[in-house]
This record gives sequence, structure tokens and C-alpha cells, in this order.
Amino acid sequence: MSQQPLVQLNDGRQIPQLGLGVWQASDEEARSAVAEALRVGYRSIDTAAIYKNEVGVGQGIADAGLPREDVFVTTKIWNSEQGLDSARRALEDSLRKLKLDYVDLLLIHWPAPSQDKFVDTWRALIKAQQDGLVKSIGVSNFKAEHLQRLIDETGVKPVLDQVELHPYMQQAALRQTLADLDIHAEAWSPLAQNKALADPVIQRIAEQLGKTPAQVVIRWHVQNGVIVIPKSVTPERIRSNFAVFDFELDAAAMQAIAGLNKDQRIGPDPAVFA
Repeated sequence: MSQQPLVQLNDGRQIPQLGLGVWQASDEEARSAVAEALRVGYRSIDTAAIYKNEVGVGQGIADAGLPREDVFVTTKIWNSEQGLDSARRALEDSLRKLKLDYVDLLLIHWPAPSQDKFVDTWRALIKAQQDGLVKSIGVSNFKAEHLQRLIDETGVKPVLDQVELHPYMQQAALRQTLADLDIHAEAWSPLAQNKALADPVIQRIAEQLGKTPAQVVIRWHVQNGVIVIPKSVTPERIRSNFAVFDFELDAAAMQAIAGLNKDQRIGPDPAVFA
């Protein structure tokens, strides 16, 4: 693994704290972005079946030529594939597209509570882990009540919960719940789909430090102990977003960004999204 923080998961494995997200990237864009990111030093790549770019992600990993164990790969089970048998088929399909024998982390993409299938889906992930198709298992967009139900009904905790988390949606209560359960928080849309980059507070901090606004926000996540997966397909931004380990935000900067919270979602509400 490259020289960056590794986060210890509750199953004994580790995940790089900073990874590359590829949401909305085409197969071609994902291939080149993944290869560039791995060249720069990223060692964690986050995709999902619904992104429809797992083929490109797999090609980018192959292009980079790194040992398989040096690349941490995450994918996700989409809502329409939830259920004991269908989740297993979806995983096998993802592995075929990625051309991998296993993924390092498999997530349930949304709880989709109206379907009431997420516990059975979780059981499918537990079985896949036992069978060696998955190293670690987790969830995405799960609220506290969904997490507790998984744990109560299966006895198995997710290693992380990937949720919308950025300066305008800081999820303090959920992050505390996760900390109490020894489940890590991972941020999707960590830059608020770039909306946070134009914020005067963040721009002022960036100017003071001689850093980009994106570097400031990513560093804020890192110092909060959050796993973060900014998305980019632009080589310059991929490189810039990774260059966040040579500076720190002081307490005043951390407090100033904390003050930006509006509990303002960009994405859907997990309680109702299906």
C-alpha cells in the first residue's frame, strides 16, 4: 500500500482512508481514471453495479499492473438485486465484469426499507464473505435503525456505512452512532458535488494554506477520521485530490468548516428511497 493512512476495520482488515470514486464515469473514463489514480498512489477504488462502469474499473486495475492484494476494490448491490439469491447473482456478475476473483468490500447500496429485503441481502453478503468472494462487508446509506436491525437479526456488524457526508451535511448524530458501534463512516459526495468548493469559508482557508478548496475539504474529512472517496476523471484533479497528507488544518479551520453544516442533502432520503 502507498504511504497514506490506513483505517482499521472491525473485522481486522484495513482500508486506505482516501480512495477514488467513479460515479457517473463511463467505462472508458473509469478505465483511464483508475489507472491514473493507481499510478499516483491511490490504492482504493469505489464503484457500484448501478454505475455501469465495473468493466472499465477492472480494465484500469489491470492496466496499472499492481499486485491484486495492493488494490482495495469496493462495489455495491443495487436495490433491484436485493434478496438472498439475487444479491449473490449480482455479486457474481460484478466479479465477472471486474475480472476479479474477489472484491475487498461489498456494500448494500441502499436499505430500501419499503422492500424489506436488506436483512436477507445482508445474509447473502455474510455467506459471500464465508465463501471467499468478499473480504469485508458493509452498507451504504443506512440509518441507525437499519444498522441496528442488521446487527440484531444476524449478529454481524458492517465494517462501514458509506453515506452522504460533506460540509453541508455533516451527519453528526449518525457518525456518533457509528463510532459507538465500531463502524466507520465513509463519505460519498465528500465535496458536496463541488458545491462546497465555492464556499467563501473554504476558499479563505485554501488561500491561507496555498491549497485548493478540494484539498481543504478532503483534509477536513481525513482529520475527522472519515474514509473519503472523491470522484474525478481529470488527471490533474486526481493527483491534486491525493496531495492532502503534507499539511494539516488547525483547530480554527476545522471549527470554521464545522460551522457550515446545514443538514442539507444532495441525494435522496434513505428512509424512503427504493
